Amino acid sequence: MTSTAAQQGGTLNFDPQALREKYRLERDKRIRADGNDQYVEVTGDFSHYVDDPYITPGMTRDSVVRDVEVVIIGGGFGGMLAAARLRDAGITDFMLIEKGGGFGGTWYWNRYPGASCDIEAYVYLPLLEETGFVPRQKYTNAEETLEYCEVLAQRYRLHEHALLQTQVRQVVWQESSRRWQVVTDRGDQLQARFVIHSNGPLNRPKLPAIKGIDQFKGHTFHTSRWDYAYTGGTTFGDLSQLADKRVAVIGTGATAVQCVPHLAASAKALYVFQRTPSSIDVRDNQPTNPDWISKQTPGWQKRRQTNFESIMSGLPVKEDLVGDGWTEAFRNLFGGLGDSMPSKARLALWAVQGVFSSKRRERGLKQYLMDRAIQYMGLMQKMEMADFEKMEKVRARADEVVLEKSTAESLKPYYRQFCKRPCFHDEYLKSFNRDSVTLVDTDGRGVETFTETGVVFDGEEYEVDCIIFATGFEVGTDYSRRAGYSIEGVNGLTVTEKWQDGMATFHGLHARGFPNSFFFGPIQSGFTAAFTYALDENSIHAAYIIEQLQKRGATRVEASAKAESNWVKTVIQKARLTEDFQKSCTPGYYNNEGHVQFQPQNTFYGGGPMEFFGLMAKWRRKGKLDGLELSTHE
Repeated sequence: MTSTAAQQGGTLNFDPQALREKYRLERDKRIRADGNDQYVEVTGDFSHYVDDPYITPGMTRDSVVRDVEVVIIGGGFGGMLAAARLRDAGITDFMLIEKGGGFGGTWYWNRYPGASCDIEAYVYLPLLEETGFVPRQKYTNAEETLEYCEVLAQRYRLHEHALLQTQVRQVVWQESSRRWQVVTDRGDQLQARFVIHSNGPLNRPKLPAIKGIDQFKGHTFHTSRWDYAYTGGTTFGDLSQLADKRVAVIGTGATAVQCVPHLAASAKALYVFQRTPSSIDVRDNQPTNPDWISKQTPGWQKRRQTNFESIMSGLPVKEDLVGDGWTEAFRNLFGGLGDSMPSKARLALWAVQGVFSSKRRERGLKQYLMDRAIQYMGLMQKMEMADFEKMEKVRARADEVVLEKSTAESLKPYYRQFCKRPCFHDEYLKSFNRDSVTLVDTDGRGVETFTETGVVFDGEEYEVDCIIFATGFEVGTDYSRRAGYSIEGVNGLTVTEKWQDGMATFHGLHARGFPNSFFFGPIQSGFTAAFTYALDENSIHAAYIIEQLQKRGATRVEASAKAESNWVKTVIQKARLTEDFQKSCTPGYYNNEGHVQFQPQNTFYGGGPMEFFGLMAKWRRKGKLDGLELSTHE
């Protein structure tokens, strides 16, 4: 029995200190000096990696030149929800600009075989009650999600407001007219009273800056632009044209976990190049029970979403309505249903940071807070033990499923469960039992180089016909670079200049210097595991403000300097103490590839999404638009 186990009064089947050391060693070997510079931008010679493979090239149309009340940039769930909530508020003079050939955002682009949502559909797909749509399975696939996007588009008549296959190039504030000039690659010039930026946090593919990446003579593509003309098949698999092909997959994150089983079943030979294994837990997808769905009462989806996000935030709930791998993981971490972890965390935060008002400086209260901080640290230790126990089960599953022991060992993740996005899949591990599939474990180093005929690691060349990049999307780079267009506010201030020293917003939606704008992103606002929930809350809030401005005859709205400053201070004060945790994690986009540059103002709202949404609802009920400066002069 270890000393830690003895302190808990129980017996552990693992050594916590040994695991901590193992986690540290695995992290250290993966930290690279170049950080995010290990990836190349998809421009110039690499620009074809972002071409749209789902449309027929050559579409033309007349340029649009007009005034419009609202321009929405982005046709994913954020843009669609913004349009839906505007229409609900009686605002119909809007236009939606989307670079893809249809609605769906990330689901439009990511149509790789096996693409599926890992959050249950009854929580993830928004407005189910409004549309009457019934998902066919607990976890919906890409095809059904795209189908539902079209249902939303039809329900809210979005096609008549949309400019598809259109890329925004520039958004410039014109103080004289109090409008934004929105310019696109098709010559459109829209004069918009308001702009909603909903371009998505994960939309720009990235490629590894590996020597020789431009030398390979075979076929290549990124998973977010799947080339079915080359592979054959559909999102359901049957990639028949790979039967005589040797294929390499670079990357083993969530996308690879879903597409590798289909590649394994079809390719003549498959080589999976891994730097860091993903955590693979049980999926157990099930069809929707018609009796269950028919018995749901009005408001059922909102209750389910609230229940799910409450559990994910560590808030007490009476029951777990979702009951899947996500909620199980957080129940284990936070000690089961009914625990009030966030309140303990808040007390600890006050005590550790010394955030005391004059009343809080009373000795008795200060001692109480310090006592609670000690209790909180004990809770953190228990959470660590629960995390160790869960990850031991995940690692044991690799041993149970994968026949070749060295391969099973390579597929075991040695890090805390939420250092990287956990995966839930029932076929991925089994894929490595096929004779045609080879796991190339690079032990954290990654691929060395590409040649004209293949991929090289540790001096050995793996000759292949096709390389598929499952290397994810840009995170943490400049906002305008990720969005793909420049934004110039008051007096030519750019978003890049505004946020060069850290985010500064009011409620995560408004940025001083950028009037009549709404930024739909998770920074400084509520971030939800089911991101569509947060996007809908943003949409409700933005639609309310625009409706109020119209009623009051206001033509310009901007966050006050004081409101923005106070909100940044609030975000900093409520920032969760995650710096040490992130530094202990294996490198990835969650922690800036291991180069943690902790800026509390660049985090989500630390009180959790449910608290944030409650604050926004209360703000709306007051009806005063506190913190916003309104004017009516044209």
